[in-house]
Amino acid sequence: MLDLWYKNAVIYCIDVETFMDGNNDGIGDFEGLISRLDYIAGLGINCIWLMPFYPTPNRDNGYDITDYYSVDPRLGSLGDFAEFIRQASDRGIRVIVDLVINHTSIDHPWFQAACKDKNSKYKNFYVWSKEKPADAEDGIVFPGYQDSTWTYNEEAGEYYFHRFFKYQADLNVGNPEVWEELYKVMGFWLELGISGFRVDAVPFLIELKGIEARTDVDDPYDYLRQMRDFLSWRRGDAIILAEANVSMDIIPKYFGDGDKMQLLFGFLVNQYLMLAIAREEAEPLAKGLKALPEIPAIGQWANFIRNHDELSLDKLSDQEQDEILQKFHQNKDEVWIYDRGLRRRFPPLVDGDRRRVQLAYSLMFTLPGTPVLNSGEEIGMGDDLSLEQRAASRTPMQWSAAANGGFSKAPASDLIRPVISDGKYGYPEVNVIGQRQDPNSLLNWMERAIRMRKECPEIGWGDWEQIETDNPSVFAHRCCWRGGEFVAVHNFSKEACSVCLRLDSRSEQKQWFDLLADRAYEPIAAPDTKIDLESYGYRWFRVGGERL
Repeated sequence: MLDLWYKNAVIYCIDVETFMDGNNDGIGDFEGLISRLDYIAGLGINCIWLMPFYPTPNRDNGYDITDYYSVDPRLGSLGDFAEFIRQASDRGIRVIVDLVINHTSIDHPWFQAACKDKNSKYKNFYVWSKEKPADAEDGIVFPGYQDSTWTYNEEAGEYYFHRFFKYQADLNVGNPEVWEELYKVMGFWLELGISGFRVDAVPFLIELKGIEARTDVDDPYDYLRQMRDFLSWRRGDAIILAEANVSMDIIPKYFGDGDKMQLLFGFLVNQYLMLAIAREEAEPLAKGLKALPEIPAIGQWANFIRNHDELSLDKLSDQEQDEILQKFHQNKDEVWIYDRGLRRRFPPLVDGDRRRVQLAYSLMFTLPGTPVLNSGEEIGMGDDLSLEQRAASRTPMQWSAAANGGFSKAPASDLIRPVISDGKYGYPEVNVIGQRQDPNSLLNWMERAIRMRKECPEIGWGDWEQIETDNPSVFAHRCCWRGGEFVAVHNFSKEACSVCLRLDSRSEQKQWFDLLADRAYEPIAAPDTKIDLESYGYRWFRVGGERL
């Protein structure tokens, strides 16, 4: 590892097909994305994460891939991708791409060849059974939309395993030839200039379901080390951001001794943060943070408020899940999905309350780790619950008050997905241009918060600790690195307060400087005095004068 650049990065997730349409056919593309790079750079983003852009039947938002070595023709060409990488690099923006290698589309040539010829080498690229296993209904990932994890293929005359939907056949990770091919895929995109991968569904990538006796390793987690070895030899500063929503006792197996994944999404903290916001109490967030295991020095948590999937609450109890639904006034029949989460963006959960929206993102930017934004979060986009499943929160980006929200000049009927047009989250009310012209907009606040986050490397690099307070609704914490000290204080309550922090002598003897807050406050004379906080208020402090 040559450079731990991700420690102080701000990552921005983009689905190319819904971001910006450059050729006006109703589908976002690389031409449109390139035209918006100045916007992304102006926001302060220094790393873009691209969701799948490969050729696909698009039954699952591009996660059912038919060719790992190309670009979906609807989105552009390999030449367009290479130009995008060049222009992003010119603006100081790194790019990581989705690596979906635990399954392929059943339309992939590998699977097609496997079905046609039992002697094909590709037959052993997948997991087969002559009889339907007795546990075929166990471990379903999409309850209510998926009936089994084994499906019969007439042409092959056997059942194939699929942890996800039946059109996504699982690859046989016990076959060394599969890994050889996957390393070629990684090497191909690294040669085109990317800075790493966001690896989809990592727990299932190393699953030995149906191949327990046919694997060449004793510990399947060793596959993660081998992936990291290949990545680091090919490009020393490249990273793997892993999606692994697993229990905390298993997390160390994904980080290893710093020789496996560099970043993992902070699913547990995200869920306890939602509970804290719902309760207006700091204790759930403190509980989630205390539950995190110690990670290697090069490891990092990737913090988020909402990703592109459902807002998973699976690590909370049934009672806590119901409490969140009640406190956020949500109709479970309308918003609950896969028996584990909410298919809403965050602003509709708090009824568009700007104070609570900013409180949540202030916490995301200041919690130890690397912040990850999903495109549209910076302007407070909403959702369309009339759309199926996860599509509700995957609507096109809202650029202006023009037709189709400025996303495309194509007829509305030709759009890849409808743009939100009505209500408080419709594009006439929520769009980039409108918020650029408003100095008090969420977009302008996000730009300031991102700039300040990047000026505080203690958050991403340093050690952190919670600071005790005399108010159960206030969460305070400190991050320290190379002599610098950063303190953030957040009020989860609708009630304004004056809070006392229980500090040690290190911080008491230094001057405190306000960096960012929900409003202008009187400077604190000394840290042992009360700190004022508004309803859902927050304050960021620099302790000492070593940095601006």
